[in-house]
Amino acid sequence: MSDTLTSDLPSTGPARDSRQAMWRGFRRRCPACGEGHIFTGYLKVADECPVCHEPMRHHRADDGPAYLTILIVGHIMAPTLMWAFVEFRPEPLVMATAFTLGTLSLSLFLLPRLKGLIVAIQWANRMHGFGGPEALPRD
Repeated sequence: MSDTLTSDLPSTGPARDSRQAMWRGFRRRCPACGEGHIFTGYLKVADECPVCHEPMRHHRADDGPAYLTILIVGHIMAPTLMWAFVEFRPEPLVMATAFTLGTLSLSLFLLPRLKGLIVAIQWANRMHGFGGPEALPRD
């Protein structure tokens, strides 16, 4: 049954290198060429790459980057917090200040990189219009 569904889909072109696209997206670069910036602001994805003009408006990153950021930062900071408390016994205000700054810094660093990564995954897998029927050349 699934063979009949997939055979009716138009050809989507050559395979895209997912690993390379993910690395480029993590570096906040265009997943197609690796040269252009994927963002026009901190988290605003450009409508198209300024270098190769690959359309990027199809992305549907939504809450994925925020969820992944919270997951990664939490898994790094929680054990570090417990280790620092047991090992050094700092004053509560010093510890709260240090870990607040660390959490904020790590979150601000990771959020745009993870968003670029998710957009790149979608591009590499031709999801949400990246290389779909509307991207095929028209006669």
